[in-house]
Amino acid sequence: MSSPRRRGGRESDRRPVTVDRPALSQTPLWRRALAEFLGTALLVAVVVGSGIAAQRLSTDAGLQLLENAFATALELGVLILLFAPVSEAHFNPVVSLADVVLGRRDRTGLSQIYLAAYAGAQVAGAIGGAVLANAMFGTGTAISTTERATPATFLAEIVATAGLVLLIIGLTRAGRSVPVIAVAVGAYIGAAYWFTSSTSFANPAVTVGRIFTDTFAGIAPASALTFIAAQFTGLAVALGLAVLLFPRTHRARV
Repeated sequence: MSSPRRRGGRESDRRPVTVDRPALSQTPLWRRALAEFLGTALLVAVVVGSGIAAQRLSTDAGLQLLENAFATALELGVLILLFAPVSEAHFNPVVSLADVVLGRRDRTGLSQIYLAAYAGAQVAGAIGGAVLANAMFGTGTAISTTERATPATFLAEIVATAGLVLLIIGLTRAGRSVPVIAVAVGAYIGAAYWFTSSTSFANPAVTVGRIFTDTFAGIAPASALTFIAAQFTGLAVALGLAVLLFPRTHRARV
């Protein structure tokens, strides 16, 4: 068989682009932080906004949760597709910290400076997203009074966060493409809304952002601290499992 004709340049130019390609490492930190800010802000705006809309459209708690979960799962996948080429679309401090820890040996992960910039952008974006959602629905921004912390929800957040981080690490190390990861992460969060008693916050930045809305998606500050402690515990569990299950790294394709 004859070799395929080359179009538009060298054959190497047409190989799958990777999210950790040199072009990404050369992206300025401010641009990567902006992507993390916008992505996390839009994610929280969807979580909070769809929760407010669900409350206004239905009095059935199950239907409200279904509407909230469906909107969040769809939007999360879209945001990963949009921002992965810029910042890898973490939108989550525990995901960024996992990247630092697992990439330390071969120096492929975020540096401490990048971690600080990512986490700061994620928390600021989450708060901004909650305020934006409140404004879009004419609801005043207020500190949430919804208490969610119980032994059951603490365990649920450990499970939810460990599952999310392990999913991302596993798919990335297996070399799955960004569209596959986007669909899988969105599907996992949509399902975790239902199989965890905490409705799967699984994200310290999102948890902080949801303090600033006293609506369907809100969480009281004291409960938020408990949730964040559980999320970092889940991160530790995921890191241990990832080392055992996925010892080799392959590049994820866009």
